[in-house]
Amino acid sequence: MKINPLVILVLILTLASSQHGTSQGNVKVDKNGVMRWEKTNAEIHGFGVNYTVPFAHAYRYAKKMHIDPKQAIDNDVYHFKRLGFDLYRVHVWDTQISDAEGNLLENEYLDTFDYLLHKLKQQQINYVITPIAYWGDGWPEPDSETPGFSNKYGKTDCLTNPEAIKAQQQYLFQFLNHVNPYTGVAYKDEPNVIAFEVSNEPHHRGKAKDVTIFVKKMVDAMKKTGTKKPIFYNMSHAVQYMDAYFRGRAHGGTFQWYPTGLGYQRELSGNLLPNVDDYNMPFDTIFKKYHGAKLVYEFDAADVGKSYIYPAMARSFRTAGIQIATHFAYDPTYLAPYNTEYNTHYMNLNYTPSKALALKICSEVFHEIPLYKTFGNYPDNTVFDNFKIEYKHDLAEYNVDEKFFYTNTTTSMPKNEMRLREIAGFGNSTLVEYTGTGAYFLDWIEEGVWRLEVLPDAQWVDNPFGRNSFEKTIGVIKWETHPMTVNLMDLGTDFTIEAINEGNVFNPQTAGTSFSIRPGTYILYKSGIAKKVNANDTFKTHKLKDFYAPETNIDRAWLKHEPINEISEGTPLTVQLQYVAPDMPETVQAIGYSQRGSFCIDLKKIAAYKYEASIPSEYISEGYINYNIVVKTGNDYTTYPAGKNGRPSDWDFYENQTYKVNVVPKTNPIYLFNALEDSDVLVKEWRDNFKLVPTANYNEAEYLMNIEKLFVVDEENRDAAPIYDYSFKHFILDKIQGRAEDLKTKDAIVFYGRALNGKPCKLQIACVLDDGTAYGKVIEIGTETKAYKLSISDLKPVGAVILPRPYPSFLPYYFKPHNTDSFDVSRVESLQFSIGPGISKDELDNPHGIALIRVSLE
Repeated sequence: MKINPLVILVLILTLASSQHGTSQGNVKVDKNGVMRWEKTNAEIHGFGVNYTVPFAHAYRYAKKMHIDPKQAIDNDVYHFKRLGFDLYRVHVWDTQISDAEGNLLENEYLDTFDYLLHKLKQQQINYVITPIAYWGDGWPEPDSETPGFSNKYGKTDCLTNPEAIKAQQQYLFQFLNHVNPYTGVAYKDEPNVIAFEVSNEPHHRGKAKDVTIFVKKMVDAMKKTGTKKPIFYNMSHAVQYMDAYFRGRAHGGTFQWYPTGLGYQRELSGNLLPNVDDYNMPFDTIFKKYHGAKLVYEFDAADVGKSYIYPAMARSFRTAGIQIATHFAYDPTYLAPYNTEYNTHYMNLNYTPSKALALKICSEVFHEIPLYKTFGNYPDNTVFDNFKIEYKHDLAEYNVDEKFFYTNTTTSMPKNEMRLREIAGFGNSTLVEYTGTGAYFLDWIEEGVWRLEVLPDAQWVDNPFGRNSFEKTIGVIKWETHPMTVNLMDLGTDFTIEAINEGNVFNPQTAGTSFSIRPGTYILYKSGIAKKVNANDTFKTHKLKDFYAPETNIDRAWLKHEPINEISEGTPLTVQLQYVAPDMPETVQAIGYSQRGSFCIDLKKIAAYKYEASIPSEYISEGYINYNIVVKTGNDYTTYPAGKNGRPSDWDFYENQTYKVNVVPKTNPIYLFNALEDSDVLVKEWRDNFKLVPTANYNEAEYLMNIEKLFVVDEENRDAAPIYDYSFKHFILDKIQGRAEDLKTKDAIVFYGRALNGKPCKLQIACVLDDGTAYGKVIEIGTETKAYKLSISDLKPVGAVILPRPYPSFLPYYFKPHNTDSFDVSRVESLQFSIGPGISKDELDNPHGIALIRVSLE
């Protein structure tokens, strides 16, 4: 019998869609703790995001900004699909859609949530729904008075108060029975619901049997609806009750991962891959005992502005047996210029294009990497199957026959260009060269025809992780025309381009394989292709012409420049900055003076919005370099850092602010820490008795760190073996940037300070290299304030503590490096200080502390 090849292709595509995003009805958990579709027995895969437009701050500010929340949902969900998401999760703000007795309230919040679920369903995106959040509706604003039971009782009482428990049972029953008016299906029966999670981070305390009783009551209330969905329980916030949760009839556990802590208030620096090397779950035997499934409801590399880290997290999840996961949280595009919702997180395709593309790669990890597959440890696991991550180049990459995704410029060749069907990227590759700073997507439509989608330029103009406000813009969008080159064999060297999205009148003209392009959606036709596609033709779950991007929001100039702290005399000074404005500048100059005279140097444009110049070494003598950045646009000049109109040479320019750089002899110490300036940026676990106090010396302070107990019982992991250690870290890349050539001339680390508690304190000081390895030694700090020296030649491999400390707290305390390279001072990224190593057993339970004034290399 002759089989039609077209039929085979349709069957293959149907099977592929069933494995990636399409619901297959009810879900079962098999004897190995794996969720499977009942209809096909296929293993469930899924990856996506949390997203909160229907509730709380996001909804409130949509209304205040006169934005239709449903239109905002349409726009963002379109980007979800472009990023390959097929899963969504949210903790529902029960306090906004319930009353004190647990009755479900039909209101604007529930209606908007129903609409969101409807739009996700249309895009073949499944959901995990958490009906109870226990939150108020305020964050980051104050809570308002809401009608729900969570507001009446609070989280603690909700777990123990009989009336609160009844209210939750009533609410869960009504919530699951609620029929979504946009789909006509009750939540309990919705094919796109993979699972329910009872509540968000309940934080149980007390007796295990009481926890079991509570969980069973919640699960029974949900099962009473007749739902066939698995019901999960949050287990990461009190893992000592693991048995109790399963005895309460939970089908599986939900977990989180914040491997870089939360709330650092600025971007973390250095290599953070050691932080995500291992999602170790020490209670896996309990999961096997109960055949429990595992999912991750929230994760993020908080306070990280880079892309490379996310696929490494996804890899570690799969190795740990995590079946599906959702990132926390995708910023609604209308909030993304301000990042007010969760300032320690920042994720949006328009405003964080590289990071968002990293999530697209994560989705492929979750669909391709088998559960429990291992890849060794860092740094040997940076290439795994079809994925690659590079810290130094902030690059994550996915490269298979049909797909080629990259988060930054790459030199990799596609595996099989003739079979390539999808490209998603940022920066340059062997196939696409683009100077803009937005993401782009190329999709094969048919032979010789490709769809190109280009997003506008994104630039961060302020710290996105600090205290944010609608009065503080942290990200801007600019629609700009940039050169692009597309080198695809399927298109050849002669092709035409047609704009197809609504309102796009740009007409790109090609010169060979190069052309200029603006944001929008386009069709590329190989020369000789006569048949034109219809802009309204179906494209995946959308139309070919579809496009969304926020409009340009730049109404002023933004300049970002961080001067080098200190350089060695005779060393050229590199000046780098970012400048974005409504109009391109005619000139950008560094104008200043040193002990050897004045200078005026033009900065050259080295990339979109990036400028650079080098102040020659003849100007770099011991003393100070003071300079301004002067930008000329038309007939106007603006001088920075003041940001004032005019030039420093103008007779009436009164601002005297300058950028200032210390110039020192090469023999000077390299100062790595100063308590007065740096205590706020130490990476540490807070203790309430830490404080910064002035010393008797002018303009000097000491940071008092007294550790009452080296080991404190963790209420979320009470059964953990005690670790008697208090460690903290200080990133020093900015301190050594201008003194890099002098590092190898130094032979000692000098700690200037004293011990507290009227007794000496053993302190391990270690240098952490760019691969996460730590080299250190214990020295004894006395009670006298003075310099304590540690010879660099005495440094030996020591335990590298994972800092910032991750959530959940059951994760490993130490990174176990497999690199045996010798110590190289030029690769140092941070200092690690540890109180615990070297302390005798009979002293472990006593207080230990230091007063830290400064640390240097001499």
